[in-house]
Amino acid sequence: MRVHVIYAHPQDTSYNAALHRCVLESLRKAGHEVDDCDLYAEGFQPALTAAERDAYHTEGGNLAGIESYVARLQAAEALVICAPTWWYGMPAMLKGYFDRVWVPGVAFSLLPHGGAIKPGLTNIHKLAVVTTTGSPWWFMRFYMGNPGKRVLMRGLRRLLAPRAEMTYLVHYGIDTSTPESRAKFLQKVAARFAAF
Repeated sequence: MRVHVIYAHPQDTSYNAALHRCVLESLRKAGHEVDDCDLYAEGFQPALTAAERDAYHTEGGNLAGIESYVARLQAAEALVICAPTWWYGMPAMLKGYFDRVWVPGVAFSLLPHGGAIKPGLTNIHKLAVVTTTGSPWWFMRFYMGNPGKRVLMRGLRRLLAPRAEMTYLVHYGIDTSTPESRAKFLQKVAARFAAF
């Protein structure tokens, strides 16, 4: 399976970097064709420009400067997002990737009369997210309502193949985690992607 991995963390020595390496190694050992997109290493520019916003609704005309990212996305059969949860959502780098690359004519199409959008990434049959949060599970679930999970699992699902398989793996409370909890989560991630 062609798996496109989107990774967003600025530090090579972070726990998120270890999770990213684990995802890549597990997928490759399982025989998948992996296209790894490390947004920081590739120098991705996350800020939407005025010209890009002006062309945003012009399908085809809104691809200037993002053609290679769109081609990689459209070639994928599965998508893995590996990034931390900061301020209850995705990092600015990852949010900018969605703003600039998941445009009309690529991720979705708007119907002229309004109504529900038409999904554009029906080539993607699996979506997995691997993330960490500083907050404990009870705070994220009960007080915050898991906003990052809702955006990625509910919002993106509408743009993918019908009945796409969805996986959300999170290590809560990373700021107070132990070496044991981090190792256990790495094992969970390795096992999940060995059977992806």
